[in-house]
Amino acid sequence: MDEVALFYNHYMTDPAEAPRLDFIRDIVAADQAAGTNRGRVATRFPPEPNGYLHIGHAKSICLNFGVADDFGGVCNLRFDDTNPVTEDTEYVDSIQEDVRWLGFDWQDRLFYASDYFERLYACAIQLLRDGKAYVDSLSADDIREYRGTLREPGRDSPFRDRAVAENLDLFAKMRAGEVPDGAHVLRAKIDMASPNINMRDPVLYRVRRAHHHRTGDAWCLYPMYDYAHPLSDAFEAITHSLCTLEFEEHRPLYDWLIANVTDLPARPRQIEFARLNLTYTVMSKRKLNQLVTEKHVHGWDDPRMPTISGLRRRGFTPEAIRRFCDEIGVAKRENQIDVGLLEFCVREDLNARAPRAMAVLRPLKVVLENYPEGQVETFEVANHPSDASMGTRQVPFGRELFIERDDFLEDPPKKFFRMAPGREVRLRGAYLITCREVIKNNDGDVVELRCTYDPPTRGGDAPDGRKVKATLHWVSAAHAADAEVRLYDRLFTEETPGASQTDFLSQINPRALEVLTGCKLEPSLADAAAGARYQFERLGYFCADRDSSAARPVYNRTVTLRDSWGTKQRMPA
Repeated sequence: MDEVALFYNHYMTDPAEAPRLDFIRDIVAADQAAGTNRGRVATRFPPEPNGYLHIGHAKSICLNFGVADDFGGVCNLRFDDTNPVTEDTEYVDSIQEDVRWLGFDWQDRLFYASDYFERLYACAIQLLRDGKAYVDSLSADDIREYRGTLREPGRDSPFRDRAVAENLDLFAKMRAGEVPDGAHVLRAKIDMASPNINMRDPVLYRVRRAHHHRTGDAWCLYPMYDYAHPLSDAFEAITHSLCTLEFEEHRPLYDWLIANVTDLPARPRQIEFARLNLTYTVMSKRKLNQLVTEKHVHGWDDPRMPTISGLRRRGFTPEAIRRFCDEIGVAKRENQIDVGLLEFCVREDLNARAPRAMAVLRPLKVVLENYPEGQVETFEVANHPSDASMGTRQVPFGRELFIERDDFLEDPPKKFFRMAPGREVRLRGAYLITCREVIKNNDGDVVELRCTYDPPTRGGDAPDGRKVKATLHWVSAAHAADAEVRLYDRLFTEETPGASQTDFLSQINPRALEVLTGCKLEPSLADAAAGARYQFERLGYFCADRDSSAARPVYNRTVTLRDSWGTKQRMPA
């Protein structure tokens, strides 16, 4: 019976209703059906708390928690906090917030590699006693030179054959802080001629005097990631350690440690998958940190950033991100995903859940000359065109209105059907109006339209059946809320920023953020809570920013109504 059949047989479910399989789920299904690990499935999401999570981490989160959920298992959240120089509680807190926001719960299974410092140290003592590790006193440069190259084998360190007792004594002094940083390291004793350079006596521990965000100054001896990671997996009885492809060449060391450290409670299996590469985006933590520290963006949660906190602030939904991760699937080989797919998933999700509202971003004043001065009426407008459960709202209407400046042309081309002199258009849910006069300032700019409205067309349709070709959104001038709207676009102008040795910073999109002030909103938008999402009719999807208040509403554009990137003229770098 193949893995797919085993999977469906295990769940006693219809194939159409079972979770979609990928090569990782094939492996897990086969292991579970074969009784490996007594059928138990345990995964973990193991971020290093040295930065904010980005959309690539979302893929890993969805995979690790998703596999555990699909197979009735558990998924731990573990911080691999073995480098005190770069780690901070700010990142720990933000990571937990991001994972929860995406919809996943580790329950009581929150762990830290620093929880295991004593246990990891004891494992190192065992390797020393077994003659499988040694304290090396070469400098970092000498270790690098002795390691060899991809074409040439390495050379044994002159300290490789130190006596076990001397190694144990030196290692104890390293822990006690009796040696300076860089004086000694602990290395595994494997094979300096291995074709895999990661197996040429890799460093397991180094002395580093730095304050740790959890253990303070209790330790000055810190394990390397490649040492702490597999053993932490084993301590937590992880069954399937899911890693991105850059760890494939590290797997032999992972397996060596699992095989050579005694009395481990589990023997986890590492499986690699392709990381997420997204067009017009950088995923490197180093590059993202550079964008923040050099102030090319306004922090880790800047809505131009691919961080989960940035996407959340921009108005993306966790459901859309989870759907995106499901759509791209899990691959064995590196590939690049078009960011348009992510934007599509966001549009599809917001189309169903975002209430509609009217906003005018670049206002042009309209005066209805035959509308009674001082009169105000309201129109009941549906909050969603196809979801009655979202209810309705009352939108005020008066003699003076605002429409979008782009919705008027004094001398329109043939296929322009919006407002023009002498032309009749529909105001959404209100009346048919006709432009009678164009008012300009001394510079010749259009500043006001004088129009008339047709009273029998209340609700937007003519009783005599006449048709108009354009429907415009609008806002009552007397009731409009003044707002700031931030139009966000892709952060880079090139599909692969920094390709061909080009400085990725030179490819930042100068139009990635346009701030509009003096925008006009219908009253219902004035006091929306931060994070509230709307479709501004005919304009796109928008989200109330954390800077927003009733006195000064601020909205971020989440995504346009349709993908217009491919139709844009090529932007300058």
